Amino acid sequence: MKLSVTIITFNEEAKISDCLESVRWADEIVLVDSGSADRTLDIAREFTAKVFTEKDWLGYGKQKNRCAALAANDWILNVDADEIVSTELREEIQKLMSGPPAHPAYSVVRRNYIGGRWIKYSGWHPDRIIRLYNKKSAAFSESAVHEGIQADGKTGLLNGHLFHKTYDSLQDYFSRQDHYSTLSAMDMALAGRKTRPTDLAFRPMFGFLKSFVLKRGFLEGYYGLALAYGQALYSYKKYAKLRELNARANS
Repeated sequence: MKLSVTIITFNEEAKISDCLESVRWADEIVLVDSGSADRTLDIAREFTAKVFTEKDWLGYGKQKNRCAALAANDWILNVDADEIVSTELREEIQKLMSGPPAHPAYSVVRRNYIGGRWIKYSGWHPDRIIRLYNKKSAAFSESAVHEGIQADGKTGLLNGHLFHKTYDSLQDYFSRQDHYSTLSAMDMALAGRKTRPTDLAFRPMFGFLKSFVLKRGFLEGYYGLALAYGQALYSYKKYAKLRELNARANS
């Protein structure tokens, strides 16, 4: 079975080379860019001729489906520009592609990093995520953020790692969480979600306790505390923004 790797990008010159190098072995690499102003496209063209620019941003899920539609093969491995396919995962996928796969989609284990630090606790590991799929029977959801692959049938499991350079620093983490909370609030509003009086009071508290205590974030030391605080702040912002969106819709 032939495999296409799909990647969406926007101003990823610092990370895209490592990502593309890790998937050079694939039968095809398809990259859809959203209008980068840096060297992302120049770097990408060193690895593949199938580089497209689509500036009308549709959201993460829709953009990834658009990229898959441009692929010549049915089997798709989707990776983000800040991810690297490990040697073990590559070998596992190549073995799987040597015969008809038994499932329509497969999850991999993602290792998440802040800077050079692998975050093992705080609910960050093991981080199973579906990334290998047959586009005839699976596709990304169309959520604005936290998009996921929805497949017809049982999902298979791969054990190789996908290295995810999630955030450059804690400052980067806190900065992007604010943006993600806005997108999540918009998703919930579009789905008809409403806020309850207890959401702003208790959800942030539970988010902190889940990250720091239940998911043993305390074993990460200072990083674990920062991530727990970030989870609480993210939850608060998400529901506060949802409440504001609901109020505007009703005014």
